[in-house]
Amino acid sequence: MEVGGSAGFLVRLGWQIRGRVALGAMFGSLWFMGLAFMPFLISQAIDRGLQSRRPVALAGWAGAVLVLGVASAGLGIMRHRSMTKLRMTAALRTADLIMTHATRLGAALPRGVTAGEVVTIGISDVWTIGRAMNVGGVGVASTLAYTVVAVLLARTSGTLAVVVLAGVPVLVLLVGPLLRRTQRAGLRYRDRQGELNARLVDVLGGLRILNGLGGKDVYHGRYQVGSALLRDQGYRVGGPSSWIGALGGGLPVVFLGLVVWLAARQAAAGELTAGELVAVYGYTAMLVIPVDVMIFCAFDATRGLVAARRVVDFLKLPVDDPGGKAAPDGPATLRDPESGVVVEPDRLTALAGARPEESAAVIDRLGRYGPTDVTWGDRRLAEIAQAEVRARILVAEHDADLFAGPLREVVAGRDEPDDDLVSAAIRTAVAHDVAAELDRRVEWGGRNLSGGQRQRVRLARAVHADPELLLVVEPTSAVDAHTEAAIAERFTAARAGRGTVVATTSPVLLDHADVVHYLVDGRVAASGTHRALLAAQPGYRALVTRAFGDDA
Repeated sequence: MEVGGSAGFLVRLGWQIRGRVALGAMFGSLWFMGLAFMPFLISQAIDRGLQSRRPVALAGWAGAVLVLGVASAGLGIMRHRSMTKLRMTAALRTADLIMTHATRLGAALPRGVTAGEVVTIGISDVWTIGRAMNVGGVGVASTLAYTVVAVLLARTSGTLAVVVLAGVPVLVLLVGPLLRRTQRAGLRYRDRQGELNARLVDVLGGLRILNGLGGKDVYHGRYQVGSALLRDQGYRVGGPSSWIGALGGGLPVVFLGLVVWLAARQAAAGELTAGELVAVYGYTAMLVIPVDVMIFCAFDATRGLVAARRVVDFLKLPVDDPGGKAAPDGPATLRDPESGVVVEPDRLTALAGARPEESAAVIDRLGRYGPTDVTWGDRRLAEIAQAEVRARILVAEHDADLFAGPLREVVAGRDEPDDDLVSAAIRTAVAHDVAAELDRRVEWGGRNLSGGQRQRVRLARAVHADPELLLVVEPTSAVDAHTEAAIAERFTAARAGRGTVVATTSPVLLDHADVVHYLVDGRVAASGTHRALLAAQPGYRALVTRAFGDDA
């Protein structure tokens, strides 16, 4: 689906589900028509049956009123059902677009948008967009009903029809500025809502760590401040919104009083019959519904534009082109000209830098997450088909998500679980303490595991995948020294003969590396073995000893 702007997105979405829109408009129009013609039938029953004392004619018109009433009840049910299906279809279609795009973004998703923003879009915005589809359903029907009532009134009294038709521009003049204020305030409210949800997701995700550090009260206070700001912004949205609601209920009543007063004067002057007076009252009373619907359709459309803007911004997040050239026929060297890092296909390479984000940036470029000038053999990595890159180069981040399921399935990932291979990967990652049996249930995100266990399960999953080139970020930062030494020994043996890059400042892992690239300000300052760099590079020695003291 083409993205475009927020209004264009809503129009294209409505066109895609035009069948549902048409059904909603049809049943809504028929229901409104039933309401509009009811006063006409009642007026005929009064003038042609009751007032003229003709029982047969009265019974006929009364029967017509009964039939129309039953039909209106059925049409009301169908209108409600069709509009509910329309709103749900639009919301779920939007949710499907978001989920599809999030899947295409993959690991690039958290680099482009916060988890709180995604949650807000998926829970709040999609349903707001669904309500915006009211414009194409009951919105069209109410406009048609308003026109029909004006025509019926014109047959009775031209003056009354003019008064009713004049109500539309009055409505626009009164509600239009309020809608614009609501949209502006709604945009600010939506921005704050996404920021607050992002903070909430971060706090919940790190609650165990915050408890350990004693920082949960600080974050709780920050959340309270953000929540208060969101509440205040909500009041700014609620101000014009409440006036819109008041006008939606009050304006039709004003029209009702004005039209009935004019009709009563005409009836007293003999210009209207008793039946016509009743019909005029019925027409005007019926207008309360479509006028109210039109006002709230405009309100839904305004909120829908705000929500659509956030959805459009999300859908515009760039996705790597899945097409491209073929990858090298076999293992080849990766070179990152921006940092000077060179990764040989059959060696264990380590990246050590004072700032972890610099090493992570190199890993991102080597794994083709975001813009990159890295070459793979004699070809630019960015020009190679994404599917081939993902199949042969795996980036295993220290905070990668763990999906819920039995331990064997969590470790096996996309592969069919093989207990022997899974057990071997678990032994390599020294994750045997996670469970005695592979059937142990792992909750989403590894919430029932400790930080060290989660880290080792992630490492076991990466080892099990057995990619041609594995890029790992801080695989042992949450384990003790004894476990770290065992991981370094087993991991090195498991990856022998295959390319591996480890971003770390752990002296145990660095000592097992074939080559260490010492990074300063994101570039290679020196390369060599761990022991050679300790002897020749004071900055490297200070970095490692600062992180691990005498154990370095």
